Amino acid sequence: MRMEQLFAAGVRVGERLKARRETVAVAESAAGGLISAALLAVPGASAFYLGGAVVYTPRARHRLLGLRREDVRGFMSATEPFALLMAETIRKQHSVTWGIGETGAAGPNGNPYGHAAGHDVVAVSGPVQLARTIAMGSSDRQANMLAFALAALELLGEQLDREEQK
Repeated sequence: MRMEQLFAAGVRVGERLKARRETVAVAESAAGGLISAALLAVPGASAFYLGGAVVYTPRARHRLLGLRREDVRGFMSATEPFALLMAETIRKQHSVTWGIGETGAAGPNGNPYGHAAGHDVVAVSGPVQLARTIAMGSSDRQANMLAFALAALELLGEQLDREEQK
C-alpha cells in the first residue's frame, strides 16, 4: 500500500463527514498520526476534524486522554475493549459525532503484552460502537502503520454506509 491510497481513503471519509455535517476526533497509537494526516489532507478538514492525539505511551494516555491508571485497570493495550475506550474517550473530549481509536504493534517487534508485530485494533465510537482486530502477519513497520490507518478509515466508512442505509 502507498500513501496515495491512504490519502484517497481520507478524502472519501472526509468528504462524507462534511456532507453529513458530522465531526471526528482521533486517538491513535501504532499508526503514529497517519489516520489524522489522511483526514487533515482533505481540503476543508476543519469542517469535520476537531482534533487528535498520538497516544503512544501510558504517560501520553494520561496526559492526552485524561485516562488514569484506575480508568484503564482491567484493560490491556491492543485489544478491542481498549480501542473502544480510546475512541469513546476522544469522542467525548472533543464533543464530536465520531471517535476513532487505534492501538497495536507496528513492528518490527511485538508489544510487551504478547501481541505480535502487525497486530492492531481499530475502533469507532459514535451512533454505533464497533472494533475490529487486524493481524497483518508482517514485521514491516511502515507497511503496518499504513495498513492500520487505512483499516481505521475503512471502519469509519463502513459505519457511515450503515448509517446512510437506515
